[in-house]
Amino acid sequence: MNVLELVGFLAAFCTTISFLPQVIKVLKTRDTQSLSLGMYIFFVFGVLLWLMYGIAKQDWPIIAANAFTLVLANIILVIKVKNIAKDKQLDNSLND
Repeated sequence: MNVLELVGFLAAFCTTISFLPQVIKVLKTRDTQSLSLGMYIFFVFGVLLWLMYGIAKQDWPIIAANAFTLVLANIILVIKVKNIAKDKQLDNSLND
């Protein structure tokens, strides 16, 4: 591993691990009300594109970081979508 790859892995580690506290908080509280659905949709799509780019270039720091980030961001996105569906269902039952 050369110095440039080491810098890539370190950068990937730092940006990816920064997502972990948010995922832990969402998993513990299930609170996603303050999180933007649109932002997470675009973010997950962007991370997926970065992952595809990394695979095409066979660039392991990009692949590793974006594969892990994709999992973390999808956890939040799935909980956010479930919360929206649950809120709509609750609103509908209250309006009936």
